[in-house]
Amino acid sequence: MSASAPDSPPGTGTGPTGATATPTPSPTSTGPAAATRGRTSPTAATDAPPPTTGPEPPVPSLTLGVGRRGPGGRLLGALVARGGPRPAADLSASVSVFLIALPLSLGIALATGAPLQAGLVAAAVGGIVVGLLGGAPLQVSGPAAGLTVVTAELIQIYGWRTTCAITVLAGLTQLLLSRIRVARSALAVSPAIVHGMLAGIGVTIALAQLHIVLGGDPESSAIANVAALPGQLANPHPAALAVSVLTVAVLLVWPRLRGRLGSVVRAMPGPLAAVLLATAFAIVGGLSLPRVELPSWRSHALPEMPHGPVLGMIAAVLTITLVASVESLLSAVAVDKLTAARAKNHGGPRIPRADLDKELRGQGAANIISGSLGGLPITGVAVRSAANVQAGAVSGNSAVLHGFWIVLAAALLVPALELIPLATLAALVMVVGIQMVNITHIRSVSRHREALVYLATTLGVVLLGVLEGVAIGIAVAIAVALHRLARTRIVHQPEDPAAPPENTEGREPDGNGDAAPPSSHRVVVRGQLTFLAVPRLSRALNQVPEGCPVVVELDGSFMDHAAYETLQDWRHSHELHGGRVEITGRAGGRIAEPATAHHCTPWTPWRNHHCTRPAPSTPSAPRPERRGQLLGGVRNFQRRTAPLVREELARLARDGQRPSHLFLTCADSRLVTSMITSSGPGDLFTVRNIGNLVPPPGRETGDHSVAAAIEYAVDVLGVGAITVCGHSGCGAMHALHAGREAGLDGAGSLARWLGHGRPSLERAAGLAGPVPRLADRPTADEVETLCLANVVQQLEHLLAHPRVAARVADGSLELHGMYFHVGEAQTYVLDLPSGAPARSGGSERGAKGVRPGDGASTDRVASCATEEGVPEAGDAPVFSPVQPDDVPVFGPLRAADGGPRGDGRTVGGPGETAGGPSADRRARQEYRPSRKV
Repeated sequence: MSASAPDSPPGTGTGPTGATATPTPSPTSTGPAAATRGRTSPTAATDAPPPTTGPEPPVPSLTLGVGRRGPGGRLLGALVARGGPRPAADLSASVSVFLIALPLSLGIALATGAPLQAGLVAAAVGGIVVGLLGGAPLQVSGPAAGLTVVTAELIQIYGWRTTCAITVLAGLTQLLLSRIRVARSALAVSPAIVHGMLAGIGVTIALAQLHIVLGGDPESSAIANVAALPGQLANPHPAALAVSVLTVAVLLVWPRLRGRLGSVVRAMPGPLAAVLLATAFAIVGGLSLPRVELPSWRSHALPEMPHGPVLGMIAAVLTITLVASVESLLSAVAVDKLTAARAKNHGGPRIPRADLDKELRGQGAANIISGSLGGLPITGVAVRSAANVQAGAVSGNSAVLHGFWIVLAAALLVPALELIPLATLAALVMVVGIQMVNITHIRSVSRHREALVYLATTLGVVLLGVLEGVAIGIAVAIAVALHRLARTRIVHQPEDPAAPPENTEGREPDGNGDAAPPSSHRVVVRGQLTFLAVPRLSRALNQVPEGCPVVVELDGSFMDHAAYETLQDWRHSHELHGGRVEITGRAGGRIAEPATAHHCTPWTPWRNHHCTRPAPSTPSAPRPERRGQLLGGVRNFQRRTAPLVREELARLARDGQRPSHLFLTCADSRLVTSMITSSGPGDLFTVRNIGNLVPPPGRETGDHSVAAAIEYAVDVLGVGAITVCGHSGCGAMHALHAGREAGLDGAGSLARWLGHGRPSLERAAGLAGPVPRLADRPTADEVETLCLANVVQQLEHLLAHPRVAARVADGSLELHGMYFHVGEAQTYVLDLPSGAPARSGGSERGAKGVRPGDGASTDRVASCATEEGVPEAGDAPVFSPVQPDDVPVFGPLRAADGGPRGDGRTVGGPGETAGGPSADRRARQEYRPSRKV
């Protein structure tokens, strides 16, 4: 047996996701007509069309003209239009695949009991239609051994023409499945079920074809074939047996030929060589054997409306759909692996990975056309696909051309095909069936302890049928999974009291050298820890005496929430009573959460922070894996967030940014502007610096970045609001407060930059007007007072910029103050209707404020001013806490008609006197800038 099954997907895979039992249980078969079709008639009498005496009606013809206007010319023109990196490679590969597909298609049709033409129709349609419409570029589709048993059973029950109609309905179902994009779901079932299904199909095929190899006829089921085998072995047909043995020998020896001669002859595919040599042997020897008969295409049977029990028809359609879809998708995945391996080893053009939903759509279209033309069901075929990759194909054109060669052969090579003995085709298919029982797959499922699932599926397919066998396999797989989940061994093992306890390093002596240390204990858990094992886990843990060291060894890959809570609660309790607990894996390695693990609640796609990560013991202590933490966050963004925002970012990249707000805040790492404002890409134009400082204009500072950002936001972007946001615990404010007596002069850049905060120090000291305060509580200390005063002072510095003052004066720009308390996660906004800071004299610290809309100079900062007027100079600026149900301030800052407010009023504030009808007032309230965030 070979290590790979040619007509089954190589490698691992999965199976169908469900099964429906047929109402009329019937054994799988290959059809007794398989051996007699060539000797009597190509189809059963009930399926053959009645003879006609008058002019024959037009019927579909499979001949393909190659003239400029013929179908062949149009096909070749389409291929040229599709193009490809290496057309010659596709042409060469198509010939190799054609030479393999031709004999296999005839052999599979023979095994199913269908007309031999049906195999050629399916091969041609599968190559052309799936090659043009499918999503796996190098996969070749056609009739496959995996569908042989199912098709043979349907032909026995419903007849050939009804089976064609079932194929059409299965194709429509595949189109529906591709539409709802469930192709990946076909890969969800255990590989043991898929491999067991294919092995069962292979055994059934081999048992049936063995009778034809011996010169007899197959029985109606696998059991009947086994029962009749002794009699068939006792009376074989010598000529059929000789031809079959020669075919099998060539198939086995051909790939093993070595040397120069071997490299030359192996250019011809093994199946074709076996058929040619066996046919030549039969002709030269003058053997009398049943041979292939291909009657006129005009008598080819086409589908008829299905008839029979409705449930049985539904089960038949689902069976064809599931088997064909799963085999196609698994084959496509396997071809991707072969293509990647070829590119790695030999280079060549880049081949895109398979689009499984598109491939399923192509398979559905091909089955509709194949069934309509009287062809077999179609699926992706691993042996042809592997040959396509090995032959150097680079695009789907090779599959299309292979289908074109099949059509030409069906039209031009009928006399040569009719020389092939049926026993040769039967031997070819028998070898394929044997190879479907893959030794590599058996070893793989045994290594993963799924041999029981594999065996149950195989026996179910052989004894009952494909659908029933798959259902049995799924049931056994579920039972095995539940057994593994519930079967947990928990053992409490007290260790030698005289032995020193484990992990005693760092333990202080108790002063009694003669006293034996407390005995250590070990609790060993084998298997998965779920809620079902919690009672036994608690019982074992409670056997450990208080104060004793204990090792909990977990030998499993899963622990659910109930078990985790039980273990952690006991651990904390045991440690409180003086005990020590160490949790290890099977090899003794300590189980601990990684240092860079993220434990924050997923309240936002951004999760790259370290809420529960312990801080370094000293400021100089190294933080582990800085680069790994950053890259981990980047990877998390690419995996979780990028797919969600990609469309919006693409729009912003195309249309450009149009933020409504300039947000000026501190560079402190704890202040995340998008988090505290619930904003996204394109909402805020953010400027961050140390201390959220705005150097006054007209002063040589050596740093123009803040002024440049303000001018760009106001003049170019046309923002409608500017917010200055300070925060608690600001390092810059701490430095200002600590250095006010020692002076802030220094040669360093940081000292020069902090010099812009001197006006804030004066305001916090009450030298520049009333001291700002919080509305709900006193300020915690002088530093927090300085943080509040700094926000107010920077608003005055903003008004000193001519462009800012001009836009505030005409009502198209508003200024806001904000303060964020980091420890409380609480936002405060500057509430000017309760008071406003007076501007101190001095050109460096401020400029004349402008009330929005009135065009007049005042001595106030304009921020959310209302119709009540600007407060008196003696009122202190108040920062009010924001409540969760408050109206956000970050919204459109223009009136409902899209233009700037020019009436000098802020809609929605206290004392609103907006005129106009109430409907207009309600419309404007939707866009109001509120005092609350």
